Amino acid sequence: MVENQKTILLVEDEPLLANLLRQRLEKEGFKVILATDGEEGLKILKTSQPNLILLDIILPKLSGFELMERLKTDPDFGKSPIVIISNLGQESDVERGRVLGAIGYFVKAKMSIEDLVKRVKSFLGQ
Repeated sequence: MVENQKTILLVEDEPLLANLLRQRLEKEGFKVILATDGEEGLKILKTSQPNLILLDIILPKLSGFELMERLKTDPDFGKSPIVIISNLGQESDVERGRVLGAIGYFVKAKMSIEDLVKRVKSFLGQ
């Protein structure tokens, strides 16, 4: 394992995007843990504290917003920063994400993977 390697939890149910993001982030030297639904993401967060969470909103079993609400109200969870990546681009969705503690919000249709990687590096101080 690379010393000081940053870990990212990617919670994304779309296989193509999840694999593209994981490959691109791993190429940049990040360790990526993938969860394909909100419950799996929550389970992973009970045992590990990633440096950053990339979170979709529309997910099976437990939505991204529901996951954020649980993280916010349960002191057993760490305080990993959250960046939302979603198809939901309404101002009300962006505002809800911000209120729940997201440090960034990307609308999938308007983002490039390169832009997202640059922002992730910025959020992690790289």
